[in-house]
Amino acid sequence: MNPLLVEEASKIVPSVPLLVNLLSRRVRQLGLGQRPMIETGPFAQFADIALQEIIEGKLTYESPEKATAA
Repeated sequence: MNPLLVEEASKIVPSVPLLVNLLSRRVRQLGLGQRPMIETGPFAQFADIALQEIIEGKLTYESPEKATAA
């Protein structure tokens, strides 16, 4: 896992536990065969793909605070 991508993604998802959960769910989806939402190289790792998706805004989340307020 690229530490520079982790640093950039943590600016978008400030909560570490939320980032870990988001990342692990997306890695699982990629491992089960879902296609990446970004262009990737032939040897890209699933974690790096998921982090890049977060950075590029392709993978988003809804915080629990917003969900209960609605």
